[in-house]
Amino acid sequence: RHPPHPSTSPPSTMAKPKKFLNDPSNAVDEFIAGLLLQYPNHLRKLANHHVLLHSSFATQQKSNHPNAKSVSLLSGGGSGHEPSHAGFIGRNMLSGAILGGIFASPSVSSILAAIRAVTLPTSQGGKGCLLIVKNYTGDRLNFGMACELANAEG
Repeated sequence: RHPPHPSTSPPSTMAKPKKFLNDPSNAVDEFIAGLLLQYPNHLRKLANHHVLLHSSFATQQKSNHPNAKSVSLLSGGGSGHEPSHAGFIGRNMLSGAILGGIFASPSVSSILAAIRAVTLPTSQGGKGCLLIVKNYTGDRLNFGMACELANAEG
């Protein structure tokens, strides 16, 4: 037997891919996992949040904490523009990036967790944290609320 002629074979039921995504609901987790595999000595993931930090913030010693020497820089926003935020993490660049869902702002809890992770209290010599926020309504609201909560904590 011979296979059917290409012009007589049934049409393929598989749609042509438009993106390199395995599953859109896991896209952010997979993106983070890929970056951690690609830069194992450079990036760290904050547990239970879509937050990537520079590896220098993994230290437990307050005297070696990067925020004891310089202001920490955080930015973030919706995913889908990769590597827009996480691609700028590095020494003398972003201290960390907070990733929201596809085209959705990161949560207030994730932003606040990132601020806590990169900032020492001023009583312990912390230099503070600068949030770099784009002019997207959801980002402005969520980063603003997290900033207010962090300021209230001191």
